[in-house]
Amino acid sequence: MTIPSDIEIAQAATLRPITEIAERLGIPADEIVPYGHHKAKLALPAARRYSSAPKGKLILITAISPTPAGEGKTTTTVGLVDGLNRIGRHAMACLREPSMGPVFGMKGGAAGGGYAQVVPMEDINLHFTGDFAALTQAHNLLAALIDNHLHHGNSLGLEPRSLSWHRVLDLNDRALRGVVVGLGGVPNGVPRESGFDITVASELMAILCLSESIADLKRRIGDIVIGRNHAKALVRVRDLGAEGAIAVVLRDALLPNLVQTIEGSPAFVHGGPFANIAHGCSSVIATKTALGLADYVVTEAGFGADLGAEKFFDIKCRMAGLQPRATVVVATVRALKYHGGMDKTDLATENLDALRLGMSNIGRHLDNLTEVFGQGVVVALNRFPGDTDAEIALVKRLLAERGTTAIEATHFAHGGAGTMELAEAVVALADEEPEELGHPYELASPLVDKVNAVAKKLYRAGTVSYTAAARKQVHDLQHDGFGHLPICVAKTQYSFSTDANLRGAPEGHELQVREVRLAAGAGFVVVICGAIMTMPGLPSHPSAFGIDLDDDGVISGLS
Repeated sequence: MTIPSDIEIAQAATLRPITEIAERLGIPADEIVPYGHHKAKLALPAARRYSSAPKGKLILITAISPTPAGEGKTTTTVGLVDGLNRIGRHAMACLREPSMGPVFGMKGGAAGGGYAQVVPMEDINLHFTGDFAALTQAHNLLAALIDNHLHHGNSLGLEPRSLSWHRVLDLNDRALRGVVVGLGGVPNGVPRESGFDITVASELMAILCLSESIADLKRRIGDIVIGRNHAKALVRVRDLGAEGAIAVVLRDALLPNLVQTIEGSPAFVHGGPFANIAHGCSSVIATKTALGLADYVVTEAGFGADLGAEKFFDIKCRMAGLQPRATVVVATVRALKYHGGMDKTDLATENLDALRLGMSNIGRHLDNLTEVFGQGVVVALNRFPGDTDAEIALVKRLLAERGTTAIEATHFAHGGAGTMELAEAVVALADEEPEELGHPYELASPLVDKVNAVAKKLYRAGTVSYTAAARKQVHDLQHDGFGHLPICVAKTQYSFSTDANLRGAPEGHELQVREVRLAAGAGFVVVICGAIMTMPGLPSHPSAFGIDLDDDGVISGLS
């Protein structure tokens, strides 16, 4: 069976008017703000009303540690929502917005794949409703206001070397990681070192995703710490008086975006932080609104469960008071064989020995989810055409021996029809009375103890090391009264360790903390580990070289 490319499938889909999708949710036409015929924002009063009365059950989609073979969390999220609706349940999805960095870089888009996609795919993967542009402009507005304050007398006494607010853009550009601003003489400002991050790493992205109202948004923006004054006291955005203007730029971006799957299931696509450098979850306002509109809400958390799911539970659920009712772990035979030591060029070959070895990775994730977080779990085995019956049977048997149900899912090729069995299992799990959500650390614990808890309980690290700068940073944050905040670990997504080449389930390794950053407005502390960068670079052959536009305006090459 030959399956067309993702973009060909998306372009051939028959999309329903967005007013019809809203109507299926019980949203009248005057409560949405259309962006064309097939996408819309939900008006703020409507979002406020629906989110205040949650009735649905929240399902998390997470995965094993990512590999070049791919796992398919977004595709599974979309396929499961379609499957739930096929078996008569009222379900919708909550997804993150794609960043154009990966779209034109290495990973590609994030609208799903095959016959399990959210559409219009090209719009979602590119400018969509302008949320990322608004975030970029709001972030850079603050950067410009800070430099302007330095230029015009610096009445707050800001110490330029303490300023932590970089500029951002929504593209991968390693050449901008470190820059010097203010060159060219007095008219051009105060010279100082700075840099660029990708927009998804902006604290404003996290703030947008965690805010539940305009008042909450403004409070969080005001709480942002931009640096210290000459007396070493912290200086916040509210000291600058800029929170109102920044909130104005983000006003429309705060509203959830409504789209549809290829099969017409409703989906909110809103917010877009990466889980390897940020908290990796879609917005709280979209999630809570969806819970007020649907009986089952399926959301995803970025990368593997050690990153996205951990932050979903420890940051998003804690802050928003959310209680997930079931967790789905996505795995593929190919990815498990890769974790078992196979080269990525050989993954189409049956290899039961490598598959057995690679099961250590999913086993570690399942242990963490059940024993640390108290989650009920089902495994979605995302089947590819080259997977053999013997390989599928082995995965199912090994998981059954540990008491975990694994269900084949063929949504990539068959859409919602390929997830109906998975949907039945998820409903059964979600209808059970959930255990209380667990966490690897208490919020009252010191920051160092929180890092140790995540490193040793979830990553199975033997030791945690700090650079001299990171040790001082964590000490200062604890001293300044931020020790009560949750942590957001930024590390490679490819391994439980900080070494991307350590596959499977390594133990006894060293977690290397390079830098610690405060995100006071978002309400967490970012712990940057190993060689992870908050401004990614492009690969040797970026996806951009395969993307094109014909004379009729039809896009090709997006994936």
